[in-house]
Amino acid sequence: MEHQQHPGDGDHVALIQAAWRRERPDLDVSPQGVIGRLHRLAARLTGELTLVYQRYGLSEGEFDVLAALRRAGAPYERAPGELAAHTMVTTGAMTKRIDRLERAGLVTRRHAEDDRRGRVVALTDAGLRLIDEAFTAHVRNEHRLLSHLSPGEAAALQTLLTTWQQRLDGTEPTDRTG
Repeated sequence: MEHQQHPGDGDHVALIQAAWRRERPDLDVSPQGVIGRLHRLAARLTGELTLVYQRYGLSEGEFDVLAALRRAGAPYERAPGELAAHTMVTTGAMTKRIDRLERAGLVTRRHAEDDRRGRVVALTDAGLRLIDEAFTAHVRNEHRLLSHLSPGEAAALQTLLTTWQQRLDGTEPTDRTG
């Protein structure tokens, strides 16, 4: 039997749904149960994740840039446009992030060897050491956050979220077996 939230339960989303059901009984506000909770959870998770980045003197965006460079593998470099694509930000926002990281001595910029007009951003030794340390702490933090779910719950949630994202993006594989 599904647990119905009551205003005294402390579930903010349930309180909002109850108010809307009272004020607009003509509308089915059940999607808020999922969307509202995901939105609130995303904000909570972002706060928990950025605490770790801040311990290393990084913003979320700076962490993303360093992580994208580290994931590229040796020699840990990418063109600014590639970095923007791998972190899903505009090239203008990427330039600002790279500027800050370069001033901090964590990345360098140079001309691309195959195209003198192109630029390449690379991790410095200090940047490599910092992202390795920060990423290790980040993964520990992600494990801590997921520890509130059983392994089966986490796997089921990952499957559901992946399916939903693929359907929204129109990238769901057409062959569904099982």
